Amino acid sequence: MRPGLVELLDPVELGRYEATADPANRSRFLAGCAISRLVLGELIGLPPADVPLRRVCPRCAGPHGKVTLDVPAGSAHADVRFSVSHSGDVIGVAVCRGAEVGLDVEDGAGTDVARVAPRVLGDTELAALRARPPAERHAAFLRYWTRKESVLKAIGVGLRVPLRRLRVSDPKLPPAVLSWPAQIDACHEVRMADTVVGTTHPASVTVTGTTEVTLLRHDTSAILRAWR
Repeated sequence: MRPGLVELLDPVELGRYEATADPANRSRFLAGCAISRLVLGELIGLPPADVPLRRVCPRCAGPHGKVTLDVPAGSAHADVRFSVSHSGDVIGVAVCRGAEVGLDVEDGAGTDVARVAPRVLGDTELAALRARPPAERHAAFLRYWTRKESVLKAIGVGLRVPLRRLRVSDPKLPPAVLSWPAQIDACHEVRMADTVVGTTHPASVTVTGTTEVTLLRHDTSAILRAWR
């Protein structure tokens, strides 16, 4: 798929693509950039290669921060926000207007829950997970994980805040933040929704503000294949 998709990258993206040594990671980065440009281009009426994207790290000002649509304030599409997530061979893009958005999707294949869970879950969550029947723990853990990462992406802190410090609701209950980490200066008003990418990959979406989340799912695989 690469020739057509590589042509969509801007110089910064092309530099990162060429500098990524691992073929699988390089392909995922390319696909994520391409899907973002294809979806946003269709939304704002621009050719994918002309979609203005900006990546600035808030800590070092390097070109590897959260990607945003770089349009002037007050323009027709200044309120468009999006989030990209990839895990394994699955890539998702969430787009919304008027609120910050965070998306996380997890492949989960081969995840050693017993080893990883203590790094992701707080003590209360971990106890609840271990109280579940063994057959349910893998799916429950992935749902905790997607909820937490989507929240931290939406409020713009990413993984600079330990996941285990953010407490979210039990996977059997509607998604919600129960308590915020001390590292976050203020509590945020967010709304969340759970979904599935493809047929088997759990995903969660979080938006800032008080508007309820309504998911409109669209399979972008056909769009992507057209540019291979």
